[in-house]
Amino acid sequence: VFSKGGFVSCPVVWASWVLRIPAVIHESDITPGLTNKLTMPFARKVCYTFPESKKYFPDEKACHTGLPVREEMNTGSRLNGLKLCGFTGGKPVLVVIGGSQGSEFINTVVRDALEELLKTFQICHICGKGNMNREYDGLSGYKQFEYIDKELPDIFACADLFISRAGATVLHEILTVKKPALLIPLSKSASRGDQILNAQSFCSQGFSDMLMEENVTKETLVSKVRELYVSRNNYIKSMKKSFSGNAVENVISIIDEIAGERDNSK
Repeated sequence: VFSKGGFVSCPVVWASWVLRIPAVIHESDITPGLTNKLTMPFARKVCYTFPESKKYFPDEKACHTGLPVREEMNTGSRLNGLKLCGFTGGKPVLVVIGGSQGSEFINTVVRDALEELLKTFQICHICGKGNMNREYDGLSGYKQFEYIDKELPDIFACADLFISRAGATVLHEILTVKKPALLIPLSKSASRGDQILNAQSFCSQGFSDMLMEENVTKETLVSKVRELYVSRNNYIKSMKKSFSGNAVENVISIIDEIAGERDNSK
């Protein structure tokens, strides 16, 4: 049994223990959620995403794997991404992601800084449903999308850097394509603080830079993005060394190991 958490998985993991079927669980966030706390004693292995999470799990069960992301994120076409946005290859591409629902805060500050940012970058702005601003339609070097689905790998492939929230999934999608990001995590007042911890982890590993919401202005945003681009090769070098970038293979290896032990015990 493989469990990613969620309350519905509790009885499944508990039943697997009763039936002597080994279970492997995976924790996406830095601090374990309630479901994984409840199922951890009954699991053979606990895979975790961030290095800082190790202290929450028994040594004999803990396995640092990173967070698996969909395989197609590795198959994007830079050329297709540029074509979708109507961009040329002349300027680097900055992709702005506000999270699955978009971010009014990020949308506003990026648009306030457009004049300066467009001097250096072409900007693909994924702004969320209902958040497109038609005033900017036709603006050279700036393309808005409410949402991108199957073309997302192409957009990631054409990106040179990102501005993003700091949810675990989007961070590891960015890590998969090995592109630097300026992270603007949700504030503690709007969340339980997990995005701040996520961003701090990625910064400490040399993958990203971060800017807290309370410190974001048009000027600080432009300055941080330009610094990130100038230093991009340092971030890319760190990401290429990352064990977490091979999360799918890491998790499969753990599952194969546990399955093999069970077969040998029959």
